Amino acid sequence: MSVILGLNAFHADAAAVLLKDGELVGAIAEERLNRVKHFAGFPSMAVKRLLDMAGLGAGDIDHIAVGRDGRANLLDKLSFSLRNLSRISRLARQRLENRAALRDIPELVAEACGQAPNRARVHHVEHHLCHAASTYLPSGFERAAILTIDGFGDFVSTLTAVGEGHRFRVLDRILFPHSLGIFYSAVCQFIGYDKYGDEGKVMGLAPYGKPTHLGLMRELVQLEDDGRFSLDLDWFIHHSEGVDYGATEDGHPTLAPLYSERFAARLGPPRKRGAELTQRDIDLAFSLQARFEEVYFHVLRHLHKVTGLDALCVAGGVALNSVANGKLFHQTGFRRFYAHPAAGDDGTAYGAAYFVHHLTLGAPRGEAVHHAFFGDA
Repeated sequence: MSVILGLNAFHADAAAVLLKDGELVGAIAEERLNRVKHFAGFPSMAVKRLLDMAGLGAGDIDHIAVGRDGRANLLDKLSFSLRNLSRISRLARQRLENRAALRDIPELVAEACGQAPNRARVHHVEHHLCHAASTYLPSGFERAAILTIDGFGDFVSTLTAVGEGHRFRVLDRILFPHSLGIFYSAVCQFIGYDKYGDEGKVMGLAPYGKPTHLGLMRELVQLEDDGRFSLDLDWFIHHSEGVDYGATEDGHPTLAPLYSERFAARLGPPRKRGAELTQRDIDLAFSLQARFEEVYFHVLRHLHKVTGLDALCVAGGVALNSVANGKLFHQTGFRRFYAHPAAGDDGTAYGAAYFVHHLTLGAPRGEAVHHAFFGDA
């Protein structure tokens, strides 16, 4: 018997996934059990529930797959650090704190079950490889283009790849500090939607506005050759101040402002959360969504061109932009589409487990997944 536990831990949308002999026992986001939206701690209740569903204990786990790898893209991190020595101390502190928390994973799994630490082998899988595995492996496509896109994970904001059989090959990565997710979240914060997960509200607000600020949005993020993009970093502070990501004592994720003072100088003061929406704010939402779609389809058109495939798999928090996805067949050459039901970071637990099962251990792919009923109720 082979048992794999996949985890997204100490990050928003903590979750756990359990595989037994390659079969999915279940996949549970911790927020569904502890009722803390986007919970950012360790998914102890989800781990216990899954093991109970399987009739197993912590000692039965053979592999623990964690959806983050501090060693990933190490040369790129070092290069950025050498170019930014004056600001690196805060960035390094945040990274070391995350790595320290992840070192105790086997003990935390055992503690969740009230048992002694287990004998499992721990695998740290790069964040965007987890996203890619989560969407391609259960898609049912024998060959497909893959796009994963979010704020950041393991120094990467965007990854393109090609999947074939039970494996996939990375084509390109867009690295910190350039990020379509950071761009979207920063503007959301400026117009008062500053809580983790508020981006969907701004996507819903956008149709009520006008493209008044589209020119500005095009200044903030620019198209590059070969399906790439870059931020005008003068409008942002995440690269200089660090992405001040944290959590409250009860596990609610927090994120400090990402935008620079140039926003207020150009647009006036930011809207405070709960204040009345102005036409400026509504038009910013429209312009933000419009520029997002331009960049998103720029990336996808190039991916279609270099792969020649008509099937596309997407994952990552930015891939939750369903408005853009709804236009995808009209804006690109793709004709088949798959997004994992948990396209956000909770899905990295799923991707980590299946990455280890298929790519590390070499097991063949199973049946396609076209539902989200992964719990026990």
